[in-house]
Amino acid sequence: MDFNQLVKEYHQKVYWQVRRMVLQHDDANDLTQDIFLKVYQKYDTFKGESKFSSWLYRIAYNETINFLQKKSKYQSVSIDDYLNNSVESLTSDAYFDGDQLHLDLQKAILGLPEKQRMVFLYRYYDELKYEEISEILGVSVGGLKANYHLALQKLKHYFLEQD
Repeated sequence: MDFNQLVKEYHQKVYWQVRRMVLQHDDANDLTQDIFLKVYQKYDTFKGESKFSSWLYRIAYNETINFLQKKSKYQSVSIDDYLNNSVESLTSDAYFDGDQLHLDLQKAILGLPEKQRMVFLYRYYDELKYEEISEILGVSVGGLKANYHLALQKLKHYFLEQD
C-alpha cells in the first residue's frame, strides 16, 4: 500500500481514535503522524489474519497507551490524573469546539475503567462491531458486551447524579 493512500484512507479515523484517548489536538496530531510512520514501516509484518483496519487500530491503541504512560510518568502522575488534567484544559484547546455537555461527557467517560472506556469509545463514536473491537483489544466478544453495558449504566448514573 502506498503511504499517501494509507494516510488518505485512514487518517480521520485514526486521528479521532487517538484524540478521544489523549483529548488534546496537538498530542493527537503528533501521535497520529507517528502511528502512520510505524504502520508503513511495519506493513510487511501484516499477516492478514484480521482486517487491516483492526491491525491499524491495534497499533494506534498500543502507541496511544504508550504515549499516555510516558506523559504521565514524565509528570509523575497516574494516567487517570494526567487525563483528568487534560480534560480540564480542553476549553483552552483551540480545536475544541464542544459545549459544557460535551466537556461533562468527556469527564464521565474518563471516569470509566479503561476497558469500559475503550469499548464505549469504539462502539459509540466509531460504531465498530464487537468482533472488530475484540481483534483490537484482545478481549472476548462476551466480555466486550458486558463492558459496554456497564459503561452505559455508569454514564447514565453519572448524568443522573449531575441533575
